[in-house]
Amino acid sequence: MDEDPVDALVATAPDGIDFDGLRVGAGTDGYTFETPDRAETGLDEAGLREAAAASPYVGNWYFWHAVAPQTDARWDFLRWLEGSAEHAVPERYDALDDGLATEWGQLRVTVSLDGTAGRRYGLRHVDDAETPASDLTAHEDPLDARELAKRDDDGDYRPLKTAPSLRTGWQFPALGPADLVEAVHAFYPATVQNWHREREGALDITHWHETVERQTGIYGVVRTWDRGEGYEHVNWVAEACCDDSQCLKRREWQYDEETELDVAGGDGEFPCREPCSLVIAAARQWTKLEGEQTRTYEFELTPSEKEQIEAIVDAVADGESEDIREADVYDGANRYRARFLRAKLFDEEGNLAGVETDD
Repeated sequence: MDEDPVDALVATAPDGIDFDGLRVGAGTDGYTFETPDRAETGLDEAGLREAAAASPYVGNWYFWHAVAPQTDARWDFLRWLEGSAEHAVPERYDALDDGLATEWGQLRVTVSLDGTAGRRYGLRHVDDAETPASDLTAHEDPLDARELAKRDDDGDYRPLKTAPSLRTGWQFPALGPADLVEAVHAFYPATVQNWHREREGALDITHWHETVERQTGIYGVVRTWDRGEGYEHVNWVAEACCDDSQCLKRREWQYDEETELDVAGGDGEFPCREPCSLVIAAARQWTKLEGEQTRTYEFELTPSEKEQIEAIVDAVADGESEDIREADVYDGANRYRARFLRAKLFDEEGNLAGVETDD
C-alpha cells in the first residue's frame, strides 16, 4: 500500500467520507468521526487519528477507495464476492477472518483479510474445495488461467470457455484484487462485465435474427433459417447448445426482440447476450444437414434394440457414455451391448441392417 489508511483518512476528511457506515467530516469546531457503534465530534487531528486507528471501518474504506480496482464492473464484482451489500463491516470482517467462499461458475473464490486494509484471494476449482493445497499445483501469475482453461481433465481442447468442463487440480493461493479479476476474466472472458451490465440494466442483447443477418461467407448459410420452420430450428439449436449441462451462461437472447424461444435459457450466474461462435458454427452444419431430402428406410428391430438405440443417443447427447461401467451390461448404452448390436446388425461396410444410405 502506498499510504497509511489513517493518513489518507485525515487528508480526505475535509471533503467528507460516507461509506459502509463510516462518516468523517471536518468543520470549524473540529473533526467528526462516526460509525454505527460510536460517534465523536469536535476532535482535533490527534483525536481523529486515535479514533481511526482503532476502527476496522477505516481499513475497509481505504481498501475500497485506494487498493481495489476502481473500474465499476471489477469493483462491484469484488464487493459482491464478500457480500458487502448484505453485511455490515464488523460482521463481514469476522467472516473474512476465516475466509469467505463464493462460487462463480466452476470457480471457487475465497476472500480473506490481508491486514485491516487489504484482501487476499484464493482461487481453485469448486470440485477441489476440500482438496489439500499440497495436492494442487500452485500458480501466481493470473494469466496462467488462460492455459488452464484450454483443456479439460482428459486433455481435450475446450472450444467453449463457459462449458462445465473446466479442469481440476490447480490453485491460485494468494492473489491481489486486480489479479483475481484478471484470472476470472481469463477463465471466463467478459462474464464480469456482462454480469455488471445486467445489474445496471444496461445489458445489450443481440438476438438470433440480428446475429445471423450479419453472417457472411461460409456462415451465410444460416440466414436461410428464418421465420416459420426456421424458428423451430433455432429452438433445436438452443436446446442442444444453451442448456445448463452444456454452458454455464444463462441465455438471454431470443429469436428476435419480439419473439421468445420455447426453450428455457438456463440458470447460470452470468448472462449470455448473443449467440456465441460455437452456436453459429454448429448451426451452419445443421443448416446444411437439414437441407437434405428425407428418405424412407426400413429396418427390423426388436423392441429392446429400438430402446437400446435410444439409450445410446441419450447417453452420448448427455455426455454420460464414458460414465457407464463396462460391467453394467443392463444399460443399453453399455459398450459391450453396443458392440453386440453392431456385430448383429451392421454389415461389413457399416450399414445398419445391411441397408445402404441413399445419396
